[in-house]
Amino acid sequence: MAKLNAANERIKRSYFQYLKEAKRASEASVDAAAAALARFEDYTKRRDFKRFHISQATGFKASLVDAVSDRSGKPLSKATVNQTLAACRAFFLWLAGQPGYRSRLSYADADYFNLSEKDARVATASLERPVPTLEQIRHTLSVMPTETEIDRRNRAVVAFTLLTGARDDAIASARIKHVDLVEGRFRQDAKEVRTKFSKSFDTWFFPVGEEVAAIVADWMDELWRVHLMGYADPLFPASKVEIDPQTRRFAVVGLDRKVWSNAEPIRTIFREAFAAAGLPYFNPHSVRRTLARLGEQICNGPEEFKAWSQNLGHDHVATTFSSYGQVPSHRQAEILRRLGKPKVDRDVLMEGLAAYLSEQGFNAPASHSS
Repeated sequence: MAKLNAANERIKRSYFQYLKEAKRASEASVDAAAAALARFEDYTKRRDFKRFHISQATGFKASLVDAVSDRSGKPLSKATVNQTLAACRAFFLWLAGQPGYRSRLSYADADYFNLSEKDARVATASLERPVPTLEQIRHTLSVMPTETEIDRRNRAVVAFTLLTGARDDAIASARIKHVDLVEGRFRQDAKEVRTKFSKSFDTWFFPVGEEVAAIVADWMDELWRVHLMGYADPLFPASKVEIDPQTRRFAVVGLDRKVWSNAEPIRTIFREAFAAAGLPYFNPHSVRRTLARLGEQICNGPEEFKAWSQNLGHDHVATTFSSYGQVPSHRQAEILRRLGKPKVDRDVLMEGLAAYLSEQGFNAPASHSS
């Protein structure tokens, strides 16, 4: 491994500070940028950024085609390559405006990190993502073990994810005081809950079945009565690990009074739960898509779907439609066949469409009665 370049490290530190403070990027985004630049420097053997030449960008781009993932050992996906190059491009655009680099770099140099149009389309193509059905999640809950407190916590994690549609990191950092069972509400207070973009909002329990809500209620009752937890304690305490005196190995001995530091344990819970149920792995975030599809099916009109969208934490209902509400291909076929036999009142349909477009800031065309 080549020796670190001190000048490069200093300017990268300034860039990461810029991303965090000026661009308000998350720690994950900063880490992703750092990883991309580290990969680029590995290719150039830590050559000073002041000696950048466009041939480095084109050569690096070509090298990524043959690169493999450290985690899977498989070739990098087009999406990963695109993200890596985009991070490098953004850095060199910023670098071209910094003192000491302006005379050596041009803004156009950064464009050599772009993928070809064909590869960019492949990298950004929106494919149908695996989404569990409501029945699959309920089945998984029904077969999850409940013998130990760890088992019951894990089952409650899956149930709470379905009940609230909250992101895994928010769930990992939630405390008992944030959940009101009487009101059926999860208060995602960004001062304590790790929400996306540090946004605070209330989530009301989705209508996914009384048995799902009962699992969460039973778990909270256990926290109060059995584990003597208080309002400020974690909703889903981390596992307490100690050395087993007999085996002299680390072992889970119960629940701790600490929240998880990240969402990885929740992803592990989902992976193991779906595997035990004989189903493919669906990550926690996929449950949000399950709920988006459920909303499309049961909401009657734009106002109800707007409320449903807000409950997922979306400011704009279009986000729910475009990012979460993709219609599965088999449903797409069913809907199009059904539309061939119109049964919907045209005026009602046009009024709903006009209200939705108006909400999105578009001027809907006036309807004409036939």
